[in-house]
Amino acid sequence: MRLTARIRLQLSLSILLILVAVPGVIAQTTPAAKYPALPSETPDKLVPSNDSFDHVRREVMIPMRDGVKLHTVILVPRGAKRAPILLTRTPYDADELTSHAHSAHLGPNLFGYDNATDVIVEGGYIRVIQDVRGKHGSEGDYVMNRPLHGPQNPTPVDHATDTYDTIDWLVKNVPESNGKVGILGISYDGFLPLMALVNPHPALKVSVPMNPMVDGWMGDDWFHNGAFREQGMSYIYEQEGTRKGDAKWFTSQFDDYDMFMHAGSAGELGRRRGLEQVGFWRKLLDHPSYDAFWRDQAVDRVLAAQPLSVPVMLVHSLWDQEDIYGAMAVYRAIKPKDRDNDKVFLVMGPWHHGQEIREGSTLGPLHFGSDTALTFRREILRPFLDHYLKDDAPKADVAPVTAFETGTNTWRRLPSWPAGCATGCTVKATPLYLGAGLALGFNAPKPSAAAYDEYVSDPAKPVPFRARPIVEEGAGWARWLVDDQREASGRPDVLVFVSDVLTAPVKISGQPIANLVASTSGSDSDWVVKLIDVYPDEVAGQPEMGGYQLMISADIFRGRYRQSLETPQAISSDTPLLYRWALPTANHVFQPGHRLMVQIQSSWFPLYDRNPQTFVPNIFWAKPGDYRKATQRIYHTPEQASFIELPLVVSPTEPSPPPR
Repeated sequence: MRLTARIRLQLSLSILLILVAVPGVIAQTTPAAKYPALPSETPDKLVPSNDSFDHVRREVMIPMRDGVKLHTVILVPRGAKRAPILLTRTPYDADELTSHAHSAHLGPNLFGYDNATDVIVEGGYIRVIQDVRGKHGSEGDYVMNRPLHGPQNPTPVDHATDTYDTIDWLVKNVPESNGKVGILGISYDGFLPLMALVNPHPALKVSVPMNPMVDGWMGDDWFHNGAFREQGMSYIYEQEGTRKGDAKWFTSQFDDYDMFMHAGSAGELGRRRGLEQVGFWRKLLDHPSYDAFWRDQAVDRVLAAQPLSVPVMLVHSLWDQEDIYGAMAVYRAIKPKDRDNDKVFLVMGPWHHGQEIREGSTLGPLHFGSDTALTFRREILRPFLDHYLKDDAPKADVAPVTAFETGTNTWRRLPSWPAGCATGCTVKATPLYLGAGLALGFNAPKPSAAAYDEYVSDPAKPVPFRARPIVEEGAGWARWLVDDQREASGRPDVLVFVSDVLTAPVKISGQPIANLVASTSGSDSDWVVKLIDVYPDEVAGQPEMGGYQLMISADIFRGRYRQSLETPQAISSDTPLLYRWALPTANHVFQPGHRLMVQIQSSWFPLYDRNPQTFVPNIFWAKPGDYRKATQRIYHTPEQASFIELPLVVSPTEPSPPPR
């Protein structure tokens, strides 16, 4: 069929309009070669110009003996010669810890977690931070607190061998160094300087474990005396979920108290969150008791069997909300090997977990009169490191024990721990008795009409460990151990024993020991004991401290482990039994005008999982019907006395404890 000229013109115009309306049609029909490429403005590889920096940054992959390479960041002060190396090994991202501010200056880049920046920068140290195997930039497989080679680790590599191989490489490949290496770190990174003490490299001259993870069942991150610290579940998920730690735990209620209550048991919450994909969580589920899995990994036990050749400074925080057990346990384990009193040093400060590298003039409502953390870094840590690591440093004037005394806000230089004072004092185990009428004092109980005091513990309404709402990421987490305990003291399921007003100071230095003679109408029970300093009704200059109830030492004990930490047993109902366990270390003076208080309860939620108060094989999988009310009784007769054994400091002029 023939088309007229007009029809052909209309058809051409229609096709043109379609092509204009649909640019892709033109692109598909137009050869690309007709148009020149627009050059990219991004270089193939950006080479930063760091000539003006006050340090040189090197990133290397250091080979381990099994061929795995570990990502390591080395920061060398510009112009450094014969400088010592300060090493930290970490699962928390070496890149992030060494590029905090992306600054030309070393200090701002190091500001943050695990970096005692002023010590490093002012001391002219070469700073080295390494990702442990399996995390971030390092090769290999990640295992939480990888055990040493042995029953729990059949491979030939562990943190001790990785540290040895790292130090060996550093002293051979960092020409600016003097060949001397120190290792330090906090928490998990504080556990790693302890691992370095097993078959240490000859170039390792000093180790500074700060707030270290040591025994995850006895009293650090995962359990305390058998009670599971369920608020650590989010850490396990995020730490082990991915190599880069970018998995995010999610909440389902604003208040953690509600979230854990809604799930029922910790095991059920883990199931709902998919936590069983994570290897360490499965190990926790399989090892709720203190069996060989935990004993083999307990670092204090490990180091007690090792020779002591490297000087160690253990740093302990008196209100450490995460690892309050570890540093003191290691001190007790290795100090007997220090026959010349020149290799094991201890520092105790009035801090929360890791506060020693931050600002330390306050903790919550407490004011210490000076920046205690700065004092530690300038007058203790820096001279200590310089002495062992620098070629020409003077001998450090650091006492074997430097302990901050709370209550008087005074640093004490001591020959050992516990010592109480520099000379002339003794520490005497002295019972502080729980008495009839909720009295508290140093006089033994006398026969009375009431042999016990009691309360009802209801798992449906557990005692919160902090005032609600409890938000895990909130700022209050770091200071909850110094929270006012008045909220708990007003509950009917918390027993409160109180002394008369003190007319003389009462000083304790060491570990209080709880001795409870108690019964439960259930077949399992938790016991929480809190030793508290009650302030006067009014405090001049700080009115908010009037009547404040400050925890000095507190901990929990899971009753099923009364006879054996490894083999749980049901409790005989309504039978008075002795429960004895150590509370965290204290170095405190209860001042005249104050009172002593002891609070006793059977839940501390949701920091610790609820005890169903009915014996079940594994509390991780307790069912709703297992959780039952129980009547709890605390006995205080001459034959069945309950007391807190205080490490009372007695001077030659005051041989006896003050009266009640």
